[in-house]
Amino acid sequence: MNATTDILSRFGFHTLPFTREVPVEDRFPLPLYEESLGYLQTALANRMSAALIAPAGTGKTALLRALCDRLPETRYRVHYVKVTDVSRRDLCREVAAAVDLPATGTYPVLMRRLQAHFSAALAEEAQRPVVIFDEAHGLRPEVLGLLCTLTNFAMDSRLVLSLLLSGQPPLAALLRQDRFVDVTHRLAHCATLRPLSRAETTQYVAHRCAVAGCPTPPFDASAQEALYEIARGNLRAIDQLALKSLEVAHQAQAETVDAQQVTTARRLLWP
Repeated sequence: MNATTDILSRFGFHTLPFTREVPVEDRFPLPLYEESLGYLQTALANRMSAALIAPAGTGKTALLRALCDRLPETRYRVHYVKVTDVSRRDLCREVAAAVDLPATGTYPVLMRRLQAHFSAALAEEAQRPVVIFDEAHGLRPEVLGLLCTLTNFAMDSRLVLSLLLSGQPPLAALLRQDRFVDVTHRLAHCATLRPLSRAETTQYVAHRCAVAGCPTPPFDASAQEALYEIARGNLRAIDQLALKSLEVAHQAQAETVDAQQVTTARRLLWP
């Protein structure tokens, strides 16, 4: 058996826990996430735009995956753009590539081509076009304004394209600037996420263990406390720390993880 198989066997998992490979149906059902998910889904159902703003590691991408899973393919055409720190023309090219259009031509040509494509998707195919801009905090200030142009159809009298801006807190600071008030006012909802509380961290660890096949988390009370104190409720940090702690405990041939092993895991992960 390899090391991973040994860890699974020792702690009673059927799959390796705390990795990014989590099916949408197995995500952590925190009420805060469910509320944000509902508001974002409503905004898109109404053909409006929205934003999702949260610190790194607090579940933005998992929430986006869950949102896309809730949007029926027969009614929505969702496109994903993750390269945002570019010029206006290059951002249009990224959007064009995402929707399988020729990414050539000047900025005005690309804009007209994109708008014609989105209009056709809605009118001819009855599919609501949605463009997700991930890492939207990287949008250049001079580029953010083009989002108004991109969603302006028939002299701003038709709702055709929904945009979803997903990014870290600098995006909120950008949207609060007076020069972007028109962009902000086009957002039907601004969802926010936060790190987990102490109790939520314990629940999250138990959930991740359960979906991996271990209904009783192999972390004692001191380890649970250490996971929270070190990771401070950051989902990504919890995942990395919990998995490394299991490796440390396995090397020590321990049946449960304690605080000392969590501390050792921290030292092995981060300077």
